[in-house]
Amino acid sequence: MDNTNAKQWDNDHFLHPWEGMDTLGKNNRTLVEGASGIHVVSDEGNKLIDGPGGMWCTQIGYGREEMAEAMADQARQLAYFSPFSNTNSTAARFAREIAKRAPGDLNHVFFTTGGSTAVDTALRFVQFRNNLLGLPEKKIIISRQKAYHGSTYLAASVSGKERDRLWLDKANELTHFLPDVNPLYRAQNQSIQDFLNEKVADLENAIQTLGPDKVAAFIAEPILASGGVIVPPEGYHKRCLEVCRRNDVLYISDEVVTAFGRLGHWFASKEVFGIEPDIITCAKGLTSGYSPMGAAILSDRLIEDVAGQDATFSNGYTYSGHPVSAAAGLKSMEIIEQENLLEHVQLMTPIFQNRLRELSEISLVTDTRGMGLMGCVQCSETGDAQDDLKRDYQLGAMIDAECQKRGLVLRPIVNMCVFSPPLIISEAEIHRMFDILKAGLLAVSKAN
Repeated sequence: MDNTNAKQWDNDHFLHPWEGMDTLGKNNRTLVEGASGIHVVSDEGNKLIDGPGGMWCTQIGYGREEMAEAMADQARQLAYFSPFSNTNSTAARFAREIAKRAPGDLNHVFFTTGGSTAVDTALRFVQFRNNLLGLPEKKIIISRQKAYHGSTYLAASVSGKERDRLWLDKANELTHFLPDVNPLYRAQNQSIQDFLNEKVADLENAIQTLGPDKVAAFIAEPILASGGVIVPPEGYHKRCLEVCRRNDVLYISDEVVTAFGRLGHWFASKEVFGIEPDIITCAKGLTSGYSPMGAAILSDRLIEDVAGQDATFSNGYTYSGHPVSAAAGLKSMEIIEQENLLEHVQLMTPIFQNRLRELSEISLVTDTRGMGLMGCVQCSETGDAQDDLKRDYQLGAMIDAECQKRGLVLRPIVNMCVFSPPLIISEAEIHRMFDILKAGLLAVSKAN
């Protein structure tokens, strides 16, 4: 295929997510034309380690023939069914397999098109349930600064990344944001324990100020992924769940990034953070990125509150439970189990996190943080995390550019680089990835 004009077509016709209007039509994006294992290949033939794992999603790696075959077999047999009036055994089987792995009594799977629509579905169900329970005023959703939950209307409304809230309207009357939970920005001389107490108190105080009769749910990523891989202090989620239970506030765990192996477990909520939420949202690793799909997983308790009532949960999507996506999800799940990838992630995590922490020795680096196979390197020209962000706005992109020269693509976010490679990454490949990242950081450090 002739791709000579592809970059021009991209600028002329492909309006990308998070498209900057100041550079519209003038971008020089890398053309990714192939991939295998943990690598993507550019149109120029450059082989690059995929540091961000696509968009936190390529759990089993690229080029899996068995995935292509499973999806093709399903497409040949049944490419589509209407989830509004029919059902399908592949989708039903996938729902059952997800429910078996979800914690507690989360047994009801509502399939969506991705993470944003999974979050929208969760929030709409919360509203629906409270209406049926005679609680029409109990609708406020508490979220957090730096949180990212999606770009559909309700999901964007509960997302707390400040730069994403500048130009688009949100349902501000439905949301309340808690302060940043990043321990890096705790008060001088404040202990982690005191910071933890403060963050839990933020939630309790918000519920009491807004009114328990007005607050419907608290939504939280176990780790704030796009916000910069922010890991709240240990015990935060467990104590927040206790606060929610005392105040009849539902707990939504947004596991769009952390589910399906990123932290070494099918779901991180219970196995890593010790909680059984009321709703879990997931996507990304659900199909290892081979086909679009998401899900909101609801607890038996919530379903029992609405079952049997003369009401319709009028929320859904043309592609809910899409059979080809379900086939991809089932095969991805099978590969993860057959190749013991959850155990592999647990073995690789100490190596990954140790190499990540070593980067803090570089003067440009102000913080390194992560968990499982998730990491973030935060930088500043002065080496001061409290420095003016305007000065450091392009640092992430500069580091990514230097790393791409050496064979690694990252995800730059302002002054941060985040990464979450495919779960199949080997020990040798981890070292190779961090060797390149270190070289890229040193190159930018010298240039500044």
